[in-house]
Amino acid sequence: MKIQDKVMPRFKVEIDLDTCNKCGRCAVNCTFDVIDFNRSEDKPVVTNTGNCVACQRCAVFCPTDAITIQEYPVVYAPHGTWTPWHRRGVCEQARTGAVLLTGLGTDRIYPTIFDSLLWDACQVTNPSIDALREPVETRTFLGRKPKKLNIREINGEFELDEIYPNKLLSTPLIIGHMSLGSISYNGHTAMLRAVNQVGTLFGTGEGGLHPDHAPFRNNIIAEIASGRFGVCPDYLNAAALEIKIGQGAKPGHGGQLPGEKVTQLISDTRGIPIGTDALSPNPQHDIYSIEDLKTLIAALHEATEYKVPVGVKIAAVNNVAAIASGIVHADADFITVDGFRAGTGAAPRVVRDNTGIPIELAIASVDQHLTNEGIRHKVTLIAGGSLRSSSDLIKILALGADVGMIGTAALIAMGCKVCQQCTTGKCAWGIATGDPIIGQRIDLDWATNRLINLFNSWTSDLDEVLGIMGIDAVESFVGNRDRLRYIGPNPAEAKILDVKHAGSRIEVGGE
Repeated sequence: MKIQDKVMPRFKVEIDLDTCNKCGRCAVNCTFDVIDFNRSEDKPVVTNTGNCVACQRCAVFCPTDAITIQEYPVVYAPHGTWTPWHRRGVCEQARTGAVLLTGLGTDRIYPTIFDSLLWDACQVTNPSIDALREPVETRTFLGRKPKKLNIREINGEFELDEIYPNKLLSTPLIIGHMSLGSISYNGHTAMLRAVNQVGTLFGTGEGGLHPDHAPFRNNIIAEIASGRFGVCPDYLNAAALEIKIGQGAKPGHGGQLPGEKVTQLISDTRGIPIGTDALSPNPQHDIYSIEDLKTLIAALHEATEYKVPVGVKIAAVNNVAAIASGIVHADADFITVDGFRAGTGAAPRVVRDNTGIPIELAIASVDQHLTNEGIRHKVTLIAGGSLRSSSDLIKILALGADVGMIGTAALIAMGCKVCQQCTTGKCAWGIATGDPIIGQRIDLDWATNRLINLFNSWTSDLDEVLGIMGIDAVESFVGNRDRLRYIGPNPAEAKILDVKHAGSRIEVGGE
């Protein structure tokens, strides 16, 4: 590499040798070859600070807190247009001539509409509920709902007409799809154990289901992706099935798992030979119309004897409401809408950062459109795409989602530091890696307990907020935009969301 190719490091790692006890843990834990333990001098040495991604593992595991990580002190000349982010991108592509791949969700600074919404509390005429002393129902169901229930009397006993299959969720929150291979075996296992104990669901991603995870079938949404990896009759024995048309981080894009990552473990799961590239096409090659989609949904219903809900996952794009309407008419039981901030194991940066629309606008549009068509009751709406906190979950429910979906939040709960190196397979915390040795860094009991705590905390927050709004069941809160107020700078957003501006008793733009 020519010296001109050098790009200044993003971070600087320093070790205080006066404090350091020379244990060498930093070098052992660094998976990016930043620190080496110099045996001849019996001390750790920073050998390549340019490789540092601020994963923080060296600093966390240092017993004497001798390590500091800071932004590299050599700065770029200031420029309003050519930011360091843009200059680094140009230099990297000029050096490699390749597409820039990245992980997790976009790191660009886009306005987040969640932060422009507040909820409206009850006062006198509509009193609040004390969630500590009065029941607030947070359970919900995944699946199609009948418009009405027909009750028949047969020989003096009352029976309900047969209804569509539904899956009971203890909380309106699930973990989205992450395949084994993009996530380590221990990471997958921890998430499955957590949702099993909480009483909710986790998505397999497009990587099939490992035999070891079969006992968790009642808590799994099995994904039917374009590559059909691992899809077989046994795989369809799950709590729900979901046809993946798109995902928020890369709408219109397929997936790729390099052959070097296809170990025996991945081979057993995906049903492909060891060392073979796992390439999933951008489109589903048997779906080019709503009629084609309806045929596949019917086939999956028939294959499972109509015992589990079948849904469709789509990315949040500008015509998402019309697409969702077509999916309902194709007899889907649920629809997952994934916003453009959603995370991923790997995506072209140019796609991840510039494609799709925010989940807030997308889910509000879908909910209103389906309601206007009189078909909203036919499906459960799941919404994801950077739900960062319980407040984001509560707001997306009020905008029309029945269930919220998290991904990155679950990874952070298990130790992810959002260093965005998922594509390298070197995840220092053993999460986004296929390396069987690094993957063992996740303590299963610890990670499982952290995820359970996250679910319980968010559900408790939901209890509290429903109570202050005087609502005793989450299903009565879904799509209840009257409980939201807009405080952002863009009245057009409030109009699309169908949310009143704070301090106003009329809709924005109304008279």
